[in-house]
Amino acid sequence: MNMTYRAMLGATVALTLAGAALAETTITVATVNNGDMIRMQGLMDDFYAKHPDIKVDWVTLEENVLRQKVTTDIATKGGQFDVMTIGTYEAPIWGKQGWLVSLNDLPADYDVDDLLPAIRGGLTVDGNLVAAPFYGESSMVMYRTDLMEKAGLTMPEAPTWAFIKDAAAAMTDKDAEIYGICLRGKAGWGENMAFLTAMSNSFGAKWFDADWKPQFDQQPWKDTLNFYLDLMNNYGPPGASSNGFNENLALFQQGKCGMWIDATVAASFVTNAKESTVADKVGFALAPDNGLGKRGNWLWAWNLGIPAGSQKIDAAKTFVAWATSKEYLALVAEKEGWANVPPGTRSSLYANPEYQKVPFAKMTLDSINAADPTHPTVDEVPYVGVQFVAIPEFQGLGTMVGQLFSAALAGSSSADDALAQAQAAVTQEMTRAGYIK
Repeated sequence: MNMTYRAMLGATVALTLAGAALAETTITVATVNNGDMIRMQGLMDDFYAKHPDIKVDWVTLEENVLRQKVTTDIATKGGQFDVMTIGTYEAPIWGKQGWLVSLNDLPADYDVDDLLPAIRGGLTVDGNLVAAPFYGESSMVMYRTDLMEKAGLTMPEAPTWAFIKDAAAAMTDKDAEIYGICLRGKAGWGENMAFLTAMSNSFGAKWFDADWKPQFDQQPWKDTLNFYLDLMNNYGPPGASSNGFNENLALFQQGKCGMWIDATVAASFVTNAKESTVADKVGFALAPDNGLGKRGNWLWAWNLGIPAGSQKIDAAKTFVAWATSKEYLALVAEKEGWANVPPGTRSSLYANPEYQKVPFAKMTLDSINAADPTHPTVDEVPYVGVQFVAIPEFQGLGTMVGQLFSAALAGSSSADDALAQAQAAVTQEMTRAGYIK
């Protein structure tokens, strides 16, 4: 009898353990290889302690590769990923296609009303929140205060492009491998074209007129590209046509850049003494303008979305809610300090007295608030989006034009040739897509 009882008990335990193993859900998360996302992977013990029944497999990719992989997977309903890191560009387009799961039913303590209106608005389609922001950003000037002082200059809070050029010239010391300015040159709609499209807005340029006709043959685009090439060829680092966000971040942290105009989210990395050799010598300013009423800054968020084809939606929502919550921000603050908290998503963060002490907090919020995706250019245009045009075709168009402009930076073509090729190619594609009659 005792033997039988033990056998039955052993069988029960075995079945219970088997059931527990079966109950465990593994979700696959595709993400970009930037610092904030890598940091989250190091904090997963907190998630596992709260949700021991869910495990996460990470697929961490370079930005251009990530975009290609997740776009292919969601468009073909491949089902490779349960959570995708997507941008402010993809979220509304994919949401309208019905490709993303609504997040309107996240727990009440998630506090969706705490999300910054500009960021939340870009992720909402027909009243549905289709992605949750992990961090939001604009772009701004990051500069070496010691080099600026040595040059006898004072950075204005709101500089002009003319000042940026003068400062770049004054700070450049090529013999010491210090370059006055570092800017994106790597081809990609979210790489060099994010910067150049935002920059072009401040020069009075636009991608399309009211009839969707491309505008690369107009003077404002010529002014934009020529100014950019002049800056980079004279005062930028060698090999700049291969440099994107991560490459320029490394150059700045190594003390090679006098100024860097890029994502506000980089501020926590350039001021981190563990990673940056110039951490205590960094100042911040708004992105430059040309006196036309528009600054050259963008508006972006990296967000977590759940593809409609996922078979693990409940577990995916649990992860998304954790990763983009107020509690996660507090966790990063506890482990890494307030300066390393993912920025730009929640009003409560900017109301927090501890976060207000972070030297770049106010400039980040001011930069986000200065961007207007519904009126991105000096002239009225038929599209929305600051550093992109919110149409499905832009991903291909932006990358194609980015390759032409990157080639001009590398010296394989002139600015005029690059612009002429861009005009012809974009006109052809927009005609084929039916925008131009």
